[in-house]
Amino acid sequence: MIQRIQTLYLLLVTILGILLCIFPPVQFLPIDLEGGLHDLNAFDKIPLAIISVCIPLLAFINIFLYKRRLLQARLNIVNVILCLGYYALLALYIYYIVHGYETLEHLYLENASYHLNVWTSLHLVNVVLLMMATRKILKDEALVRAADRLR
Repeated sequence: MIQRIQTLYLLLVTILGILLCIFPPVQFLPIDLEGGLHDLNAFDKIPLAIISVCIPLLAFINIFLYKRRLLQARLNIVNVILCLGYYALLALYIYYIVHGYETLEHLYLENASYHLNVWTSLHLVNVVLLMMATRKILKDEALVRAADRLR
């Protein structure tokens, strides 16, 4: 299990996913500059929190499915879709908060400027790691099928 390189990729996805749950991906700076920076944490919005928790959890569970390689590959694809959905949902929340349709922690942030933190890019790294793990899993499956044919 641990000797496979895809296990290390999935473990790294789990660690990076947990880091993104801890650190805020976006900071808002109101126009009046009196309030200081306001963070948008993953747990401020419920759908964002669900996706943020599901990504590392699914990767961690996927580590122990090493005997069912096709299921492991499918779960990796689902995890990639979750990572990309995280960015879509984050962009939607940023749009709504900046344009005043929604407030953050009961603060009025219409026309506020924002900047993305370095932590925001971790899910892009996760997408690359998940695709590399999927490729290695499918190579293992092809190797096992080839060995079965030789018998």
